[in-house]
Amino acid sequence: MSSSSPSEAFNKAFPDDHQQEYSTLYVFFISVVAAIGGFLFGFDSGVINGTVSALGKAFNASDISTGFNVASVLLGCALGALAAGPLADRYGRRIIMIITALIFATSAWGSGIAETSAEFIFYRLFGGLGIGAASVLAPAYIAEVSPAALRGRFATLQQLAIVLGLFAAFLSNYMIASNAGSAEALFLFDIPAWRWMFWVELIPSTLFFIGVLFIPESPRYLVAQGMTDKAAQVFKRISMRDTQAQIADVQQSLHGDKKPSIADLFIEKTGKIHPIVWVGIALSVFQQFVGINVVFYYGAELWQAAGFDESQSLLINVMTGITNILSTFIAIALVDKVGRKPLLLVGSVGMFVCLSSLTFIFGNAGFDELGKLALTETMGTVALVMANLFVVFFGLSWGPIVWVLLGEMFNNRIRGAALAVAASAQWIANFAITMSFPIMLGSIGLSGAYGFYAISALISVFFIIRFVKETRGKRLEEM
Repeated sequence: MSSSSPSEAFNKAFPDDHQQEYSTLYVFFISVVAAIGGFLFGFDSGVINGTVSALGKAFNASDISTGFNVASVLLGCALGALAAGPLADRYGRRIIMIITALIFATSAWGSGIAETSAEFIFYRLFGGLGIGAASVLAPAYIAEVSPAALRGRFATLQQLAIVLGLFAAFLSNYMIASNAGSAEALFLFDIPAWRWMFWVELIPSTLFFIGVLFIPESPRYLVAQGMTDKAAQVFKRISMRDTQAQIADVQQSLHGDKKPSIADLFIEKTGKIHPIVWVGIALSVFQQFVGINVVFYYGAELWQAAGFDESQSLLINVMTGITNILSTFIAIALVDKVGRKPLLLVGSVGMFVCLSSLTFIFGNAGFDELGKLALTETMGTVALVMANLFVVFFGLSWGPIVWVLLGEMFNNRIRGAALAVAASAQWIANFAITMSFPIMLGSIGLSGAYGFYAISALISVFFIIRFVKETRGKRLEEM
């Protein structure tokens, strides 16, 4: 009885019609390493969730100041995303990923040792540079090393890593708070538990740094820089197609000898931004305007407002994280079979139904003696189901598919710069939604906030139908 090699076994798990054109196992490995940046992106985004109340008490902050403590990282994310594309086009994807790993580690340590709100915000802003950079570099790198037939599945590794990072943050927060008694209670070495929640991130930061040392530079970046010999070496490892033919394809897609720059985003004759860049920006904004990060950043606060205690709320976060992971696996299975556009449409319609239901539930809920929202046991259960269904629809569509599209929809010449602009817009939208939630919670309540997110989901349906093009199965040089 013969046994198959690991590569053969992996190829069976990722079957397609062009299996002999590339080294699937090796591409998977280097894509996973790049996706660790997504894991850190998710962890750093989610770790704040269980610390909101503790931060407010530790720094004696008002509701608005607490909101800025949560959202400040997003400003850094916008700057990091905007800078990462041009820097990666100039110095390479790999070296910027190494710097990103160091930024994550510094931010994790600094956030945990912060003694004032200003100091905390500084380290969160600094960490945001890393998150923003990772949001650009990981999808760009994965798209540039992946074969067209499997690019969607490999690109969704980025979103899978993000949701795994979110889940890891929720789980570690829950375990630390459970052992300490609460997020503000003393934990190991008589240090407050919330500080340890941030320090856990030092582990994946170190793994990311080590991993990037073992992956090659993007061959498409090397061709753009004129380093065709090095590009040929990488193409030989990731593909079984003729290397010179691949290099020629990339060179043709670059349209001349001029190196890519931010100026390529503008149409030469009119000076206007290319329409495809606007589509990328809109995709990014809609991904945030449906309110998904309100669930991830303010989950504990949200469910406490709905009548659950802190321990129950943190456990609900863990459940939400698991739901998000499972739904991302659905996207991985379907993205290269049914395409990007159909998944986005299903997700938008599903999210609209769930968000509309939550708007109705919160709008018809009563209040307790302290003036807090109070749901009956039945309505609380329905709200939980609808919130998790919302996460399912987001997780199988807008969560991973937007990153897939941003990594592949732009041509080789503008990919770095266009992805940077689109990702930066995403972080600005994220900041606006995150900062506005505490304000909306205090003024128009949960029902008003969720009503806004529902309307955004509805508008996104018409946007997809009109402006989003299918990219399934196309080589990057065809974009």
